[in-house]
Amino acid sequence: MNPYEIIIRPIDTEKTRYQASDLGQYTFRVHPKANKIEIKRAIEEIYGVDVVAVNTMNMPAKASKPSGRRRIVRRSAWKKAVVTVAPGQRLEAFEGV
Repeated sequence: MNPYEIIIRPIDTEKTRYQASDLGQYTFRVHPKANKIEIKRAIEEIYGVDVVAVNTMNMPAKASKPSGRRRIVRRSAWKKAVVTVAPGQRLEAFEGV
């Protein structure tokens, strides 16, 4: 698989900003069938850093309650990866945020 197909997009929240600044961990939305080895290789190829660890989570689908006459809206399930880079290294794409 192409590295740009594996890494869908970075996840930018307050919690992920804290992890990035203090722990060197970055969070990404990834392809549901990608494994840890593929994710590691894709991050190293795209960003040019050394990846120490990759943790993955399958996020469940969610349904929101209807308001008024609206139908129930369902968000699909997705996969999240938390990537830890080597000490002293940073992803420049996250620093400007």
